[in-house]
Amino acid sequence: MERAQAWQLLTEWTESPALLQHARAVELSMRAAALRYGAGEADVAAWGVAGLLHDADYERWPEEHPARVVSWLRERGEEAIAHAISAHYTKWGVSYDSAMDRALLAVDELSGFVGACALVRPEGITTLEVKSVQKKLKDKRFAAGVDRGEVKAGAELLGVPLAEHIQFVIDALRPHAEALGLQGNAGR
Repeated sequence: MERAQAWQLLTEWTESPALLQHARAVELSMRAAALRYGAGEADVAAWGVAGLLHDADYERWPEEHPARVVSWLRERGEEAIAHAISAHYTKWGVSYDSAMDRALLAVDELSGFVGACALVRPEGITTLEVKSVQKKLKDKRFAAGVDRGEVKAGAELLGVPLAEHIQFVIDALRPHAEALGLQGNAGR
């Protein structure tokens, strides 16, 4: 599937700038994950689309999420992406059969959490360190909607220490700080 087609669907179904930014952050994390955990460049496009579309139906049909986007993908023969999005929604209990399935769960919540951590720092993600993210993970009131269990489970599914996975997501997002609104406000 072409990214342009995925972006068109996402922007048709999603209006919230915050949700669009989250989709973009997960896309970027997934593209980086394809290089590390997948088959490299051959997986980048599909993994990116999975990240971009993982919550595409959430705003318009929250009670049906992710059934609408999964159905849309299956109608277009995108079974691997549909399965990864199904598996990321842990309430369905779908098995993690592929590296893409595991990576999507691993980067989804953490990409959002890293973004939240960056937003409260004057320098944004530019100077964000793993220890700061770990400290915020312990504060249940900070970004309370983030499922810390999924953050931990994601790193375990990838077979990496949580600190290493946090650094991976920071590194995936940092070059895109301005586009994601994570550059901070120091010096403004």
